[in-house]
Amino acid sequence: MARPRADARLQRIGGRGRGEEPGPVAVYLTKSDLARQHIQEMILSGSARAGDRITSREVSEALGISETPIREAIRSLSAEGWLDFHAHLGVVVASIKREQLVEVYAIRGALEAIAIRLGGPAYTAKTLAEIDRNIASSETAVAANDAVRYGRLNREFHCILADTPATEWTFKLLNNLWAQTSAMHRGFEAVPARLRGSLDEHKAIREAIGMGDFERGAELVIEHERIAGDALIAELSRERGDDKRT
Repeated sequence: MARPRADARLQRIGGRGRGEEPGPVAVYLTKSDLARQHIQEMILSGSARAGDRITSREVSEALGISETPIREAIRSLSAEGWLDFHAHLGVVVASIKREQLVEVYAIRGALEAIAIRLGGPAYTAKTLAEIDRNIASSETAVAANDAVRYGRLNREFHCILADTPATEWTFKLLNNLWAQTSAMHRGFEAVPARLRGSLDEHKAIREAIGMGDFERGAELVIEHERIAGDALIAELSRERGDDKRT
């Protein structure tokens, strides 16, 4: 059977954004886009972990395209922090150092605070109902100590807060940070002790925005991300046998 052509493809993507329902939009994907998407999916699915090699030849064989656009995709992903160049191994999935995690979680908190300050006035009764359903499902996951499910619900919670007509660029930036940190550090599987505290912090944020106090909600989400970062750093330091305190 002939291999399907992996030229530029058209994908149909539904409209995003709560409160607005545009129809599907045609998105043109070049060969480089396809390679980029494939590598990101490898990282996000866990089939490629931090430190694993990514070769243009393997991606070429998987997609049936030449290595030139793949190398372009690799350069792009390296510039964004998804991949690193290792002196002996070549291109590898990036890992984040402890010092960088402090910065990453500070950025996440700042961006999510912007999302609440700018997007909060656009929250509707439907938005709040979505948050409430998320919190109820999260409560079940925490009770079962299901870190994987809670990780998905945690991502959904923050997406609901950030995905508004007034915060499209903020949402794009956050998506990139969320994807990289969760893929590289196993999310709440690395810090299951954080489940209850994280959910309680979500509830406090929900209470603040429900009262229309978006400034308070922004302050709480900054603190929420700082605590999450500190917990992850402490666990990674413990795994590595690092005696330094953060």
